[in-house]
This record gives sequence, C-alpha cells and structure tokens, in this order.
Amino acid sequence: MHVFKLFDRFKSTQVHALSPQDNNSGSRGKLSKSKFTNSGSGAQALLPYGLPTTELLEPPIDSYLKPIDYVESLAEIHRRLNTCSLTDKSILCIEQYSILRGLGDPKLLRRCLCAARQYAFDVHSKAVLSAWLRFERREDEFTGVSSKDCSGYILECPVAALVSGYDPNSIYDCCQCGQDDLEAFSSQMLVGNESSSLEEDGDVSFCIGDELVHCVRFKIASLSGAFKAMLYGSFVESRRDKIDFSKTGISVEGMRAVEVYSRTRRVDLFCPAIVLELLAFANMFCCEELKCVCDAHLASLVCGIEDALILINHALEERANLLVASCLQVFLRELPNSLYNHKVRGVFCIPEARERLAMLGHASFFLYYFLSQVAMEENMAMSTTVMLLEGLEEFATEKWQKALALHQLGCVMLERKEYKGAQFYFEAAVDAGHVYSLAGVARTKYKQGQQYSAFRLMNSLIFEYKPVGWMYQERSLYGVGREKIMDLNTATELDPTLTFPYKFRAVMKVEEKQIRAAIQEIDKIIGFKLSPDCLELRAWFFIALEDYDSALRDIRALLTLKPNYMMFHGKVSGDHLVELLSHHVRQWSLADCWMQLYERWSSVDDIGSLAVIHQMLVNDPAKSLLWFRQSLLLLR
Repeated sequence: MHVFKLFDRFKSTQVHALSPQDNNSGSRGKLSKSKFTNSGSGAQALLPYGLPTTELLEPPIDSYLKPIDYVESLAEIHRRLNTCSLTDKSILCIEQYSILRGLGDPKLLRRCLCAARQYAFDVHSKAVLSAWLRFERREDEFTGVSSKDCSGYILECPVAALVSGYDPNSIYDCCQCGQDDLEAFSSQMLVGNESSSLEEDGDVSFCIGDELVHCVRFKIASLSGAFKAMLYGSFVESRRDKIDFSKTGISVEGMRAVEVYSRTRRVDLFCPAIVLELLAFANMFCCEELKCVCDAHLASLVCGIEDALILINHALEERANLLVASCLQVFLRELPNSLYNHKVRGVFCIPEARERLAMLGHASFFLYYFLSQVAMEENMAMSTTVMLLEGLEEFATEKWQKALALHQLGCVMLERKEYKGAQFYFEAAVDAGHVYSLAGVARTKYKQGQQYSAFRLMNSLIFEYKPVGWMYQERSLYGVGREKIMDLNTATELDPTLTFPYKFRAVMKVEEKQIRAAIQEIDKIIGFKLSPDCLELRAWFFIALEDYDSALRDIRALLTLKPNYMMFHGKVSGDHLVELLSHHVRQWSLADCWMQLYERWSSVDDIGSLAVIHQMLVNDPAKSLLWFRQSLLLLR
C-alpha cells in the first residue's frame, strides 16, 4: 500500500486530477449528469456528478527528471560511479535516484538511497539520508513509534548517523544502540563515584559575584591554550590566587561544573541548562575538547520536536555541529507531520534561518530535495512547498540539480494556476538542459490561450529529438480530430505505460455510448499497470452499465491502494460509495468471502482478491492472515 501511495500522490492519480489546474474551477460544474438516457435510475443516482468528458481530461506534468533516453542517461551515471572518488559517490547516487523516479520502481529507488547513505561521509548527509530511508518505509503511519526509534541497522540508525566518517564494512551491520546505552549508564555510575571521591586542593579561585569557586590551576590550564596563557603566561592572572570571572557571563553553578569537568572530563553529570552554559563557556575560551563533549552530550538528549526547537537556536548560536544535526534529524524523522509545525517550517523556509544553517554546513541540496519531495507529496500548491523548492534551487550546484529544482517549481506554479510563473520556471529548466520541461512550457501556453503556439512547440520538439511517447501525448492535447487520435495511438506504441491515451480513448467511447468498448480499452492498461485513477474510471463505467458487483470490486481494490481516496472529482469518499453500492449487490457471508477469495486467488485475479480481502478486513480488521495475504498481493 505504501509503495503505491508514494508514487501515485506525485502523479495526481484521481480522475478529476487529470486536469489538475481545473480542480476548483467552474468547469467542474459543466459535467453532465449522465450521457445515457437509457440508463436506469439506479445508475443515475450513483453517478451524481456524471462521467468525465474528453474536454476535461488532461495528463499531469511529471515532477521529476525525465531524460529523452533513459538507457543512455543511466549508463552515463553508471560510468561515472565506477570512476569517481568516494566523496562524489553519494551525490551521484542521488542523481541516479532522480532519474529512476520516472520508472516508478520503489526497490530501485531505495537501493539508490541506501547507496547514497553508504557513501555519505559527513554527519549532515548521514542524518538526512537515514531519515529519508525511514520516511520511505512510512514509519510515521505507525502508532507508538518514536522518531528516535532505531530499526536495528546502521543505515537508518539515528545514533550512527551522528558519527562522521566512512566505514563501508559496517554499513550492513546491526547497530549497538541498546548496548551503548547500557555501557554509558555503567560508566556514568563509575564517574559519579570517582568525582565524589577525587578531592584535590585548589590553588586558584574564580570569583563570581560574592562566590568563590576553587580549582586546580594546571587542570584549568589544560582546558585550552587561552587558559594556559592566562594562568601560566605573562598575564597578571598567572600571579593571582583569585581571578574575577564576574563579567564572563557564566554562573557559579556553571563554573563549578567547569571545575568538575577539568577533573573528570565528563559533562553527563549536569543538567542540560548547565551543559549549555559549558558550551558557551567553551566557545568563549576556545576549549575545543569541552565544546565537543558538550555538543555530543546535548545531541544525545534531543528526543522530540519540542526538545529540538528549544535546542536548535542554542546550537546555531554556539556553532554546535552535532547538536544542529541531531535537531534536524528529529525534524526530518517526524516528517510529514513536522511540516505542519510553523516553528519547524521557519527553520527551513525563512531565508535568515537557511543562511544560519548554511554557515554550519547544514543546508544542502540533499536536505531540500528530501523536504520538497515530502511537501509536494502532501500538497503541491501550499506556500511551504514553494519556499522549500526555492531553497532547493538556492543550494543546487550542478546542472541537473538546477534543472530539477526549476522544473519542480514550474510544476508547483502550474498546480497553483500561476501560469506565467510556471512558464518562467519551465523555460529556465529547459535552459538548464531538461528537455521534458518543454512540455511544461507548452502546457502553460495552452492555459494562457496560446493553443497553436503550444502545438508548434511540441511539433518542433518531435522533429528535433528522438520521438518519445510523452511528446505525442502532450501534442495530442493541442490537436483536433483525427490528428489527436493519431498522436494518442503513437504515444501508446512508443510507451504503452502512459495511462492518459487509454483514458482518453475510453472516455471518447463512452461519449459515443460504447460503454463496453470503453471498459475493454481501460482494461488494456489495468492489465499490467494497477493505477487508482484507472480503477476509478472503470468503476464509473460499471456503474453506468449497472454492473454494481464489478464496480464495487474495483472501488474496494482502489481503497486498498489509497484508503482515503475521494471519488467523483473529490466530492464523495470511496467508503461512502461502497456503502451505497452495497445496497445493490448480494451480501456475502464469511464463508462466501473465503470461497470467493480462494477462486480469485487461484485464477490470479489480483484485483478481485484485493477487493475480497478489503471486505473481509472491514468486518475483521484484526485478522493478521488477511493482512499478510494483502501484502503478498501488493508486492506482486
């Protein structure tokens, strides 16, 4: 189910989304109640918003990189992966991921992300990619799962992600999170005993207000070169037993913690507020070891969104690299929910905040590619998506990265009906070398009433490059009559996986009152590419034929793929339509369901099997055997 959800959201799969720019326009009201005067009143009641018409059908502009020749592009990346340095492999794997997204194979995409994580050197890249891998498994949909929970493998372990460096031999190992926690607890108890038993006479005191903090001079001097020069150099403090520290900004408790650290070299005995004081103190007096220890300890304390929001400002102020990475990791591992927190959005979207992240090396193309992909999946038209894509463009350094960011900005502007802005970004993507963005340029011209200009643009594209299916599909939108049908047929010949030509031909047959022929047409694509929008369209046709059993089967299978799917131009929930159709079909007992499942499973009827399992799970959601059978079908 998660596999279909990830890719279909990007492709706007619902039938009404075939014309995504008209979702909320007045054209929706132009749908006829039904084109079938001979249909019964039952079909009329179940088709309250009518069937789609060819005038309203429109394929989406895909929001990913789409090369003219996939084979050549992938071969070129493979050659570069075999010859590049280890430091370049991670970004090349993400480039490979960007191209393979057009093929829609989740296993290939996950393999690319795993390879990118494997070759990541720095903490920032590791944190982003491990969170990305977790998101691909949709762990956010499980109840009772924390963002800091570990799957058991280093690739996705939040603790391992905060360790810099590259160790290819440990990538496939299990992490030691539980064991490390136990060892840390034992060592903390040991240090606590040592610190209470270790008493040394202080030979220097630091005055803070009226309080004195007694310290060992050579131990404080060992904290940094600055302290060594102060306490043993030519400064007057080297000859004093009492040194005034009232104006340094550290509290008495903080200075006492410095004294304890100078003897024990541990900070895990103090509360987070004191450790933050130590971090600021370490920056002020160039105590690098103390800073690293405080940074690592505070990073280990970040457990949720609230902790991260409190600590990230301190981390950015004190330039604590690990703490920033730990906070970002929590935000990323809470996606997509964290995108709806305005404070989290501010961290990634406000230009000043982006600049602060960039100064510490925590604003990257990796980060904004992941964030923008999640935002586009949630809602392409929201302003957050635009701001994240602007960040993606800002941190794009290579040509393909610029092309991707600009093309996706064009897609978002098209979704928002900002056609001039969309045209600008699509043209910029074309200038960056992405030929497919010309389809976006043509679409925006068409939306602005320049149909002939759009036709000429696609026509010149077909003659200039090796013909590809999407070129003819796009040109068919701007043609009329026989030319339109010829382009659609050519598109299917060149790329049988394109769904729009089948849908258009099916709806055209429906307008000619050839409903059974329409079903046969849409069956051609459903037979090898299970798509929710195609299932919805076929269900509409079955309702028009008053074949309610078949319609109910398709809708149940559709709801298995997308449980919250909205039918009839987003106006009716799929569950509600199932309830309405149930009154027109014979009700099955549990024995009937098992018999139907056996027959359909034996005949390799995947859609029928999914429909029966969906019905059985509604009545018995705790049946683990049914969930297992459903997972087998979805994997197939």
